Amino acid sequence: MAESYSDPLGAISDPQADLERGEQSPVATTRDSTDYSDQSPLLERTSTSATAHTAATSSGLSRTETNKLPPLKQLGVLDRYLALWIFLSMIVGISTGYFFPDIGSKLEKGGLAGVSIPIATGLLIMMYPIMCKVQFESLHRLLVVKTLWTQVAISLLINWIVAPLVMVGLAWLFLPDRPELREGLIMVGIARCIAMVMIWIELSEGDTDYGAILTAVNSLLQMVLFAPTAMFYINVIGKSPDHLQISYSVVAKSVAIFLGIPLLIAIITRVILRGRVISAKAYDTKFLSFLEPFSLLGLLFTILILFASQGREVVTQLTSVLRVVAPMFTYFVILFFGTLWLCHKLGYTYQICSAQAFTAASNNFELAIAVVVSFYGISSTQALAATVGPLLEVPVLLSFVYIIQYYREKITWGTKGSSEIL
Repeated sequence: MAESYSDPLGAISDPQADLERGEQSPVATTRDSTDYSDQSPLLERTSTSATAHTAATSSGLSRTETNKLPPLKQLGVLDRYLALWIFLSMIVGISTGYFFPDIGSKLEKGGLAGVSIPIATGLLIMMYPIMCKVQFESLHRLLVVKTLWTQVAISLLINWIVAPLVMVGLAWLFLPDRPELREGLIMVGIARCIAMVMIWIELSEGDTDYGAILTAVNSLLQMVLFAPTAMFYINVIGKSPDHLQISYSVVAKSVAIFLGIPLLIAIITRVILRGRVISAKAYDTKFLSFLEPFSLLGLLFTILILFASQGREVVTQLTSVLRVVAPMFTYFVILFFGTLWLCHKLGYTYQICSAQAFTAASNNFELAIAVVVSFYGISSTQALAATVGPLLEVPVLLSFVYIIQYYREKITWGTKGSSEIL
């Protein structure tokens, strides 16, 4: 079966333009035509080079045969052990926070939108390389496509109606006697992801262009909906004795910093470099390949600092942590696999299914922690519950990356989505 390349943000009929793009964003329309040559951090980075391609051809292996390698065999040496690096970052962070109890308060001094400077720095470093891959110059082609607005509608339904209800239901089911833990969990459930979701989509080889748009739409709505949604579920449904009041400015600052800053710098970078300072092909291959490791380094640094800031609380309040783990894990499983199943049944491509599933299962822990800390205090039980969210989210969603990659070739995905634009 012939390969079908689908690029929602760069569908150009000019052959020369396609050549300059260097096949940066191939999207398979069937499982038989899946192309692993796109540059994902989970793949062997040298596999996209001309040398590797020539070597594979001369050895008698076709691209189809190469693509049938098991997922772990397709990973580079660095990325193959990403789970190990994350686990080590967690261990080092918790150990540091436990043996140096003052480090948490020191890390929380100062910050951006209520988030400590080290964590904010790690998040910005993590987001910038991913945003540089979004084809901003071609967004207008996607904005007029009906498929995009269908995806936006699905995302809004899942993120703002289904996800909060699932978290509230699980919080009451697992923690009927611990209202303070419930409040922390609810804060995480209603804070829709604006940052780390992009790295999960990137790692799973999902559609980062659609992912960026879904993230942007949810981020704008978050400025308006987070505060009333939080107050409704905690004050009205939860009947909290502490009347929660959330400032819209806190939410707006979080979105502007953790999404707006890397987005703006990425746009400037792409406008100045691509096709001007360097060729479009050099930008799509060499420059983006150079930036890729920084996303993973930013992720590992963020995890280490986050665990260090709450390490002592995690160890000393282990019982509370374990009680929060059960509803949180169930929440991730329901949102991720439920969304994946829905999009698959609707007949969408693997890339879109992946983007929707990770967008649904990810949360804006930066905002949730910032709001909880500012209202309840850094040493509160609510803050501990909110912190468990990202501590569990990182390893769980990473495992989902490997799971969805493994079953990518074992499931017949639909053809609806990006390919309709061509």
